[in-house]
Amino acid sequence: MSTLPARAERRCHNAVNPLHSCLFFSPDLGAEMAKIGIGDPSAAYFATRAAAFGTVGAGTVSATFYNFNPVLVARHVPAVWETASPEVVLEARLRAADSTLRRLLGEEVIASDEMAEAARLALRATEACTPHARPLYAAHADLPVPEEPHLAFWHAATLLREHRGDAHLAALLAAGLDPLESLVSHTATGKGMAIRWILSSRGWRRTDWEAASERLRERGLLEAGEELALTEAGTALRAEVEEATDRMDIAPYEHLGAEGVERLTELARGLLFTAAAAGAFPASATGRG
Repeated sequence: MSTLPARAERRCHNAVNPLHSCLFFSPDLGAEMAKIGIGDPSAAYFATRAAAFGTVGAGTVSATFYNFNPVLVARHVPAVWETASPEVVLEARLRAADSTLRRLLGEEVIASDEMAEAARLALRATEACTPHARPLYAAHADLPVPEEPHLAFWHAATLLREHRGDAHLAALLAAGLDPLESLVSHTATGKGMAIRWILSSRGWRRTDWEAASERLRERGLLEAGEELALTEAGTALRAEVEEATDRMDIAPYEHLGAEGVERLTELARGLLFTAAAAGAFPASATGRG
C-alpha cells in the first residue's frame, strides 16, 4: 500500500520527464551530433539513447526502444558506431544537454538554489531505482553523475524516465500490445502523438498502422469505422497499462516521501514553465505509446 497521495508519482514523473526529453527535440543535440559526423535524425536518436549500452547491435535497440520498426533501426545500428564511438556520443549528448538547459532556463535559473535542490531531490529518488528487467535504466545508471546541478538534475531525470519507461514496456507486454498496437491504442486515447509523425519517426508504413488497427478491432479494443476511438474495453486496458506502470515505478517516489515528491513536482513544474515559455516542447513530441 502506497503512502503517497493518489497518483503523486505520476504527477511528479509528468513534471520531471519533459526536462529530460526536451533534449531530443533540441537543435543543440542535432548540432552536437553533426559535429561528430552523425547528421541523420534517426541515427542521432538511436545513438544518443543507446550509447549507454556500448556498441550494441540493432537487436538490442529494437528490443529496448520497443515501438520503432526494426528495419529502421537496422538501417543505422550498428553502423553508427563506425562514425562515432558510444563514448564520443555520450560526451556530445552531455554538451547538448548543457547548452539546451542553459538556453531554455537561463543562467540565473541554472545557478539558482532551486535548481540545486531539484537535483538533490531527483538524485535521492533514483537511490531506490532497481536494475532488474530494466535494461535502459541499468545502462544509464552506470554512467557518472555530472557535477553541475543542472546536469545532475538532467541525469537523474534520465534515470527516472528510463526506469519508468522500462516498466511501461513490461506493462504493454502484459497487456498483449505489440509495438505498433501500443502506438495506435495510445493515439486513440487522444493523448498520443500525431499519426503522420509516428509513421515518419518510427519507420512504419500506413499499411502497418492499418493492420495494427484492425488487430485491435478484432480484439474489441478499437471502435469500428474510420475514426480512431477506443471501445470501453480498450479504454480500460489502457488505464490498466498506466496503473501497472505506476505500481512498478512507485519505489523511487516512496523513497523520496510525500513531502519530497510534492517539492520535486513543484520545482520541476517551475522549471517546466520556464522551458515551455522558451518553446522547448513541440506539439508533435507528446506521447510514448
